[in-house]
Parts: sequence; C-alpha cells; structure tokens
Amino acid sequence: MAKLNFPKITIIRKCVPAINNVNLRILIMILVDTSVLIDFLSGKNSLYSKVLNQLINDKIHFGINSFIYQELLQGVKTEKQFEILKRYLSPQIFYGLKDDKISYEKAAEIYFKCRRHGLTVRSTIDCLIAQTAIENDLYLFHNDKDFDVISQITALKIYRY
Repeated sequence: MAKLNFPKITIIRKCVPAINNVNLRILIMILVDTSVLIDFLSGKNSLYSKVLNQLINDKIHFGINSFIYQELLQGVKTEKQFEILKRYLSPQIFYGLKDDKISYEKAAEIYFKCRRHGLTVRSTIDCLIAQTAIENDLYLFHNDKDFDVISQITALKIYRY
C-alpha cells in the first residue's frame, strides 16, 4: 500500500432492508476480501474499486473479518500508516467465525477437499475467510483465484457484479 488517501465510507451498523410502499429492497450482505480492499484503499482505479465504491453509494451492507483486518494492517509500510488504517477500519462491521474449534476444522476441511479434488488453494487464511462467509451467509467479493477454487466444492457464495 503506497498511499493512504482513503475514500469516505458511511458505516452501516444495522442490517435492515429499506422498505417503501411498492418495493422491498432485497438485502444482501457482503464480506469484502483483502484483494479488493487493497486496490480501493490505495486509490487504484480498478474494476473492483469501482464496484466497491458503487456498493458504498448504494448502501449495500458489507464488512470484513479479523483475517482481512490483519492482512490489511500487515501490508502498511510505516507506523503512522498502521495507526491511520487501524482507526479507519475499526468502525467497520466485523464478521466472525461461529465456533473456534469447529470453524477451524471446517476451514481445514475446505483445504483438504480442494486438495482431494486436485484443486490448489494457496492460502490457509483464504479457507478461514471463506468459512467466515459461509457461516455468516455472506457473499464474498474478491479478486483472488483461491476463492473461485473454494466455491467449486463448498457453499461459498461469490458476489458477482
């Protein structure tokens, strides 16, 4: 992460669908992966940044988890950037695993099943991120081939734009 000129994000704490007399807006919740947030936070004009910006403008509910939080923080170059990013991300919605032991077993099972099917997952952290999305019934918005592999053999829902 070279620069830290963060776009403004309106934090949405409650996940309540908007209702009007004619229409019920369908509520979806999204877990945004590190691979998307790095582009977005560094101001890169990528398709993923544009889509995330549109999600924000449309007030679509999204969040991160502790693994994504760690990956983002460990990517900064200075202590000052670390503190700025920490303050920026702290009010974000954090989704967690439901049960430490069982959730980690299921994440390991994702890795095992992929390998058994001849599919390579490069990161065990990606299995934990996928498990978080599965357990919380979230769509995962990513730019990482590991998640496409994982979605082939699990109930992982990928956000398609």
